[in-house]
Amino acid sequence: MSGTTLLLNLAGAIALLLWGTHMISTALLRGFGTQLRNWMGRNLSNRWMALISGIGITGVLQSSTAVSLMATSFTAAGTLSLAPALAVMLGANIGSTLVVQLLSFDTSLATPVMLLVGFIVFRLRDDSRYESIGCALIGLGLMLSALGLLSATLGHMEATSVFRAVMQGLDGDLIIAVVAAVLLTWLCHSSVAVVLLIASLAGAGMMTPVTAIALMLGANIGGALPSVIGAGSTVALRLPVGNLLIRLFGTLLLLPCLPWLAKYLAQTDIGPAHLVVYLHTAFNLMLAVMFIGLIEPMANALSRVFPQQERPADPGMPQYLDEAGLEVANIGLSNAVREALRLADMASLMLNQVLQLFEKPERDTFEKVRQLDHSVDLLSAAIRAYLADIGQDGLSDDDADRAQEILMFVINLEHAGDILSNLAHLAIRRARRGEHFSAFELRHIQAFHLALLDSLNLAITAFLREDITAANALVSHKEIVRKLEASASREHFRKLQNDKTAWAESGDIFQRVLRDYRRVHHHIAALGYPVLERCAQSTD
Repeated sequence: MSGTTLLLNLAGAIALLLWGTHMISTALLRGFGTQLRNWMGRNLSNRWMALISGIGITGVLQSSTAVSLMATSFTAAGTLSLAPALAVMLGANIGSTLVVQLLSFDTSLATPVMLLVGFIVFRLRDDSRYESIGCALIGLGLMLSALGLLSATLGHMEATSVFRAVMQGLDGDLIIAVVAAVLLTWLCHSSVAVVLLIASLAGAGMMTPVTAIALMLGANIGGALPSVIGAGSTVALRLPVGNLLIRLFGTLLLLPCLPWLAKYLAQTDIGPAHLVVYLHTAFNLMLAVMFIGLIEPMANALSRVFPQQERPADPGMPQYLDEAGLEVANIGLSNAVREALRLADMASLMLNQVLQLFEKPERDTFEKVRQLDHSVDLLSAAIRAYLADIGQDGLSDDDADRAQEILMFVINLEHAGDILSNLAHLAIRRARRGEHFSAFELRHIQAFHLALLDSLNLAITAFLREDITAANALVSHKEIVRKLEASASREHFRKLQNDKTAWAESGDIFQRVLRDYRRVHHHIAALGYPVLERCAQSTD
C-alpha cells in the first residue's frame, strides 16, 4: 500500500472518529439539551456534586468540549458561579477519560449492533427524542468503526520509513512531542480522538512509552484550547483559562518525571496502548484531587485577572448573546430570551416616556424616545441574527418552536416601538404648534396606557414561563382595549358635536392616538398566540 493511500486512510479514519463524536454530542444536546442543562443546574450545590455532574454529563455527551461550552456560557451569563464551574470542568476532564477507556476495548462486535439499533431507533421519527437517540447510537457506531479502520491503517504505516522517521524525531524531544499533540488536538477539537490515536500508535509499537505519555499530556492541554479561543468576552475567558492553567500545571509537574515513570511502568504487564489510557485517567484524577479544594481562591484570582467589563452605554448593544451559546442550542436560546426581556423593558420605558410627552411635551423626553426606538431596532436586529446562527446542526422540535416564539416576540415589540416613536413625533409636533391635549383626552390616553402596561406584563409572563393562563388573559385583553377605544371615540364625537370649535383645535389627532395605541396593543397581544398554539399541539 502506497504512502499516499495510507495517509488518506489515516485522515479518513480520524475524520470519521471526529464526526462520530460530533454526532453524539449534537444529537443528545438537540434532543435532551434542556433537560441536561436543568439537571446540571440542580446539582451544583457544592463542589463535589459539581464534579460528579461534570463526569456524568461528559459521559453522556462524550465531549468535554461541549460541557466546557455549556459551563462557560452559564458563567459568562452570571447564572453559574466560577468556583462550581471549575469543579464541573474537573469532572468533565475525568469523564472524557472514561469515554477513552470504554472505546479502548475490543468493540468489533458492538460496531454493527450500534449502527443497526441506531438506524432502527432513528426511523421512529414520530418522537424527536427517538431521532436524537438514534443519531447518537449511529455516531457511536461510527466511532467504533473508525477505531477499527485506524488500527488497521496504523498496522500498515508501521512498516513505512517516513513514519518511523517522524516517530524517531518525536522520541528525541519531549517538548516537541507535547507541542505537536497540543496542535493536533486543537485542530481536531477532540482530546478523546487524539488520545485514542496515541494509544493506537503506542499499541502498534511506533513510539516509546515516554513519547506516548508526553503526547497524552499535550492532548490534555490542546483539549482546553477551543474553549479559550472561542470565548466571546473577558468574563467568558475565566473558566476556560482556569481549566487550561490546571492542565498546564499538571503537565509541567509530570513532564520531568516521565523517564522515571516510564521505566517504572515498563516493569508491569500493562500493554502500551492501555498504559496511555490508564495514565490519561490517572492524570486527570490527580488534578481533580489537587485542585478541588483550591477552586475558591482560584476563582477569585481569575475574577481579578479577567474583571467584569462595563456594560455598553447604548442599551441597544447586546449583553448576553455569547458566541459560545451558538454551539449549544438550548444555551443560545436562553441567551436570546434574556436579550428579549431587555427589549421588553425598553418597550415599557418607551410607553412611559410617550405618556409623559402627552402630559408635558419636552424636547429631552422626545430625544429619550428616539434613542430608545433606535436601541430597540438595534437589539432586535442582533437577536434575529443570533437566532439565525443557533444550532447549525439542526434544532429539536421544541427548540425550533421556542426559537420561533422568541423571533415573534422580538419582531412584535420592534413594530410596537415604531408605532410609539410615531406617537412621540405626533406629540412633539402638536406642542410646537402651541396645542395641548385636553384633560378629557389625557384621561382616556392614561386609561389606554395602563391597559397596555397590564398586557405587556402578561405577555412577558406568558413568554418567559410559557404560562397558558397569562396567554389567555392577554388575548382576552383585546376586547377590553377595543371597548376602551370605542368608548373614548364615542365620547369624543359627542363632545365635538356639543362644541364645534373643539374640532378646529384637535382635528383627528386624538382619533389617531387611539388608533395607534390599539395597534400597539395588537402587537403585544400577538405575543400570547405562540404559547396557546404550542399548548394546543401538546394536547392533540
